[in-house]
Amino acid sequence: MISPQAAFSASYASARIKFLEGAAAAGMAITSHNHPLPGRDGETLAMDVALEGSPDAERLLVVSSACHGVEGYCGSGVQVFATHDAEWREHARNAGVAVLYIHALNPHGFSWVRRVTHENVDLNRNFQDFSQTLPKNPAYAEIHHLLLPEQWPPGPDNQAAIQSYIQTHGLQRYQAAVSQGQHAHADGLFFGGTSPTWSNQTLRQVLRQHGRRAKHLAWIDLHTGLGESGVGERICACRDDKVALARAREWWGGGGKTPVTSIYDGSSTSALLTGLMWSAAYEECPQAEYTGIAMEYGTVPITEVIDALRADHWQHVHPEAPAELRAAIKQRILAAFYTDTDEWKAQIVAQARQSMFQAVDGLAGQPSSATLAEAT
Repeated sequence: MISPQAAFSASYASARIKFLEGAAAAGMAITSHNHPLPGRDGETLAMDVALEGSPDAERLLVVSSACHGVEGYCGSGVQVFATHDAEWREHARNAGVAVLYIHALNPHGFSWVRRVTHENVDLNRNFQDFSQTLPKNPAYAEIHHLLLPEQWPPGPDNQAAIQSYIQTHGLQRYQAAVSQGQHAHADGLFFGGTSPTWSNQTLRQVLRQHGRRAKHLAWIDLHTGLGESGVGERICACRDDKVALARAREWWGGGGKTPVTSIYDGSSTSALLTGLMWSAAYEECPQAEYTGIAMEYGTVPITEVIDALRADHWQHVHPEAPAELRAAIKQRILAAFYTDTDEWKAQIVAQARQSMFQAVDGLAGQPSSATLAEAT
């Protein structure tokens, strides 16, 4: 067993080593899908997958990290801790639940301390049907020029214009306009892309390989950047389906536990989004009954998160920026999505661990094929 604090890392390369070593020591089956580009320090990048349990298990829990690369500093710590957690592993094993850890869905963003993929795409807005007309976000188009000004830090006129927008429309509208996702500005924030990214395609391959024998599939996707610091909001990561939402709330929100929120009924801190990653579970594993949540841990206020993202995107389109400014921007975006304190890390692990136990208990409550056969 390791401490919660020891499970976290100061770089993608270190996080990957800890995860692979933990998974190997636990005897998990490991598969690595190498990214086409190197990391910030020249290291190999990969979406690493570790399976504990039978590949034919009818009940499968997916635990994933770094959909938004820099958020992997949090999610990887949860996964590393889990590989050393004997009580947790025994609980899943005794319940007949296989656990699939997907480490670094977006390894490029993780390594380079960016939220987006190497294509400058928000992976969690990229799961669209690109043969159809893509969703439009006119509210984002109105403020794109404000979000990415010519200079950084922004001048007083830019700051005043942003504040005027918030005062006129409200902070919630500002957050939604920025974060909903958009497909018109390739250099902009929350760009959903115009084709499937490498991470999109690779994740689908992983789900086809490991999820098509499951009858019941659960997914906990680990995120940061919204809500109260250290508090893990459980956001239902399913279609707008009352049955699936009720099941998620029974598993993760009943009995006085933290309630499960939804982007569809306005109960979540997240805006209503499109192109979400979990839609791949329905498309690649259609035989399974699917139930999922995003664990969204708070860090700093939403305005600071957005400003950190603005700075990072500005830097991306201004590679000539001075080294001192670039370093400050990198530190700012890391702090927006990862709180490097012992207390925060302990909170993260404790809440994730609870949600994982709850997911196993929920899956175990589902009848197996053998039970169904006996009943008929």
